[in-house]
Amino acid sequence: MTFTAYILDVLTDSVYPARITIDGGVFSEIVPIADENAEIDVEGLLVPGFIDSHIHIESSMLTPAQFAKIAVRHGTTSVVCDPHEIANVCGIEGIEFMIDNASQVPFNFYFSAPSCVPATSFETSGAVLNADEIEFLLKKDEVVALGEMMNFPGVINGDEEVLRKLELARKYNKPIDGHAPLLSGRELDKYLEQYIITDHECISFSEAITKKQKGMKIMVRDGSSAKDMEALFDFNERLDYWKNQDSFGIIPTEVLERRINSPIFDFIVSDDKHPNDLINGHLNESIKKARDLGVDIIKAIEMVTVNPAAHYNLDAGAIVTGAKADFVIIDNLNDFNILKTYVAGECVFDGEDVSFDVGDITFKDTMNASKKQPEDFDVLYDGDECRVNVIECFNGELFTQKTTANLYCVDGKVQPDIYADVLKIAVVDRYGKNNVANAFIKGFGLKKGAIASSIAHDSHNIVVVGYDSKMMADAVNRVIENKGGISVVSEDFADSLSLPIAGLMSNEDAFAVAKKLAILHKMVAALGCKLDAPFMTMAFMALLVIPSIKISDKGLFDGENFEFMDVIVN
Repeated sequence: MTFTAYILDVLTDSVYPARITIDGGVFSEIVPIADENAEIDVEGLLVPGFIDSHIHIESSMLTPAQFAKIAVRHGTTSVVCDPHEIANVCGIEGIEFMIDNASQVPFNFYFSAPSCVPATSFETSGAVLNADEIEFLLKKDEVVALGEMMNFPGVINGDEEVLRKLELARKYNKPIDGHAPLLSGRELDKYLEQYIITDHECISFSEAITKKQKGMKIMVRDGSSAKDMEALFDFNERLDYWKNQDSFGIIPTEVLERRINSPIFDFIVSDDKHPNDLINGHLNESIKKARDLGVDIIKAIEMVTVNPAAHYNLDAGAIVTGAKADFVIIDNLNDFNILKTYVAGECVFDGEDVSFDVGDITFKDTMNASKKQPEDFDVLYDGDECRVNVIECFNGELFTQKTTANLYCVDGKVQPDIYADVLKIAVVDRYGKNNVANAFIKGFGLKKGAIASSIAHDSHNIVVVGYDSKMMADAVNRVIENKGGISVVSEDFADSLSLPIAGLMSNEDAFAVAKKLAILHKMVAALGCKLDAPFMTMAFMALLVIPSIKISDKGLFDGENFEFMDVIVN
């Protein structure tokens, strides 16, 4: 196939007409056209297909094949995905399911080997991946990296199993992804000494630039719950940074002006993206958002094309001879509408329809939990009033902070306080251990009812938030009955989304899942919740490796000191 078109050359930051030949799914020839009167076959601009270099497909609640079907509509042609969600549920079996399902569609799925399964020893998970199993994964062609090393205390303190996994990644010449929230000073240096290259957990410009100065490649996260782009692309902070760099007056003014509009950082990633966001856009929307925040749009495009391709050694990311012919036709760099998407030279989205279909798949039942009773969610105290430690969560953030509250007790049971927005939260083991841990949380705003989910990072036990113990039990039991999923329960209404594939994913397409999720979001809002993504926020309340206070099925957890803490103070 040979045609003429205007292309965006991300290697030279230029746009020019060229004659393009594709043979065997690869760009076999790219010849710039000097004749300004030459006929151009393609209306629009060719840009490289977008690459999401850090995403957990399971968080979309879609199978890889269904994810591909929605992603190509938005110009995404490749992802580097870390399947540690399903790995925590069912280990190697789950990862191989993801790889097999991904291979069924014309889309580029690259994988990282989950380095921390489980993320910590302070929770019950469905599987453990040791160094031998990591080596098995690193040998696979589909695996291009060692997944995010969340166990930063293990790295810093020289845990033998952790260090062996890192050594194996170096042995097989695979880059190592990081996860180092708020890490600094000598601890950060010790973390970087193990050749951990990337980080996607920065929540401020100062944190990101400090890590960048030490040689890390920074992933700017624009997900459904964690949205860090505004902070990391903050214009005023970038301006101050480059002015400080010019303290000796050695940078020409025009260079300084260009650098202010440079993103400084390396990749734009999703990390976790819900289907109700995916149906509206993916990296295409993140590129436009970066532009609106003052980043040069070509630099933003490079953050989702040539930069990740070069880092992970992918045969894509640029329209150059020898690269895989993954590209997108957009109308222009201002409107940035996706007109068509091509994978390996074949049109997979023609502007209206996706060219491939996805069939249903089956997966084993991973829900090994007994039905719960209201008393399972009671916090007991012998007295009229007590002071409790409380998880305080915030809209759009994964970080929490520790606070306290004075709560009344009735018949020996500690009561939540809806007027102070102090609700109950619990995590229920789903792997047959029968653990239930209870605590209190602030920030959800529920006035009645309960919400529950089997998506609870990273071990994916069942997490539930509510005001009433009976409603909490009912919400959890709905999840168990559905073999996994999300539920909303109140005295007036109840509904659920079934996620029978490892309790994480549905066989439905993105539009069907998003429609059901939208209904559940409206129901949660009717219960008083003000969070934009309540289920995703709730899911991260069980992620112990992000400070400062979280909860697992084994208890309330102090993420700063990496130890359990009491629910009732003293």
